[in-house]
Amino acid sequence: MSEIQFFCEDTSFTLPNQESISRWLESVVKEEGFKLISVNYIFCSDEYLHQINLQYLEHDYYTDIITFDNSDDETSIEGDLFISIDRVTENAQSQTISLSEEIHRVMVHGVLHLMGYKDKTDGEKQTMRKKENAYLSLLKI
Repeated sequence: MSEIQFFCEDTSFTLPNQESISRWLESVVKEEGFKLISVNYIFCSDEYLHQINLQYLEHDYYTDIITFDNSDDETSIEGDLFISIDRVTENAQSQTISLSEEIHRVMVHGVLHLMGYKDKTDGEKQTMRKKENAYLSLLKI
């Protein structure tokens, strides 16, 4: 069984090519020098993620992803990543890119957060985007 699992809450979305995507994400973690313990992707609706944002982070806004880091040490990756399919779909449309491209970007974005990358400042956002683009170019489906 893979250390990467996929779940759905309050949405009928199913991620295609799960085995290929799992291998790709595992290679991202390895490339960055981390040990993969487990990562759970939970695809959900805007409202579901909004409630998580309110309950756990006290943020009253919609977002595409919330990442919970459950690792015990700085060299291991273990976490739960909640992704709003509604928000990702809307973002893909506004950027005129495919839904799959945007989902893959958000998925690797969450893993990068688990590895300590941040995106609050312009510099951090630039670094995050470079990493996302580099790893997206390695995804073969």
